[in-house]
Order: sequence, then structure tokens, then C-alpha cells
Amino acid sequence: MGDLKDRLQRDLSAAIKSRDGLRTRTLRLALAAIRNEEVAGKQARDLSDDDVIKVLGREAKKRREAAEAFESGGRPEQAEQERAEGTVLGEYLPAQLGDDELRELVTAAIAETGVGDPKGMGQVMRVLTPRTAGRADGGRVAAEVRRQLGG
Repeated sequence: MGDLKDRLQRDLSAAIKSRDGLRTRTLRLALAAIRNEEVAGKQARDLSDDDVIKVLGREAKKRREAAEAFESGGRPEQAEQERAEGTVLGEYLPAQLGDDELRELVTAAIAETGVGDPKGMGQVMRVLTPRTAGRADGGRVAAEVRRQLGG
């Protein structure tokens, strides 16, 4: 079992003991998503820390999207609950790239690929995706690539 999954388990136990409902609920859901990922496919497997980070990133993205949906649906208390869960999950994810860091990575990837127009966006994204995995939302990366390519 990976170190991150062990940490999640320990933190869940601590949250249960301290009767922290939000943290308990969020960590249970995260660990369930990890277990589902482990048994998905033809053969069960243990996830590496990188795989666990990907699962947690997906879960955090779900919380962000749900919060937006609740907010636009006129349910601010539900939206706040989703944001709080996203904050708990964010504690286990790598630090997100700042705008300046993302801009520099995109500029370097464009220079590396030699792309000069929006038609080559796929090439740039192929280079960038592994570099930004878990540290920046794909939509945010794509928007910056589009902006720099003038598309």
C-alpha cells in the first residue's frame, strides 16, 4: 500500500476519534474511490501514490463542479459543503501551479514543439499534460495554451 493511502487511512481514524464529521465523510468517500479504482479492470492492483493523487484529483474536481452546480441552482449551503470537502481533499494533493508558473510551462512547451498556431494545440498539450498532472486542472492548462497560441 502506498504512503499516501496509509496517510489517508490514519487521518480517517483520527477524524473518527475526534468526531470530525466533514473530514470523516470526505476521507471515507476518497478511500472508497481509491478502492474502486484498485478493483477496476480485469485484475485488482495496488495503486501507487501517483495513481492515488489522480483519483483524489478527480474527486476534488467533482466537488468543484458540484459546488458550481449547487450555486447556480440556488443552494448555497450545499455548494459550501462541496467546497469544504474539496478543501479537505486538496490537503492531499500537490500544490497547484500558480498562474506565472503555468504561463512559463506553456511558453516552454510551445517553444519545444515549435507550434505557432492553434492547430498545433494537441501537440503542446501532449507535452504539457505529464508536466502539469495533478498540479493544474486540464481546462486551465488548455485555456492558457489557447491564449498563447492566439486561438
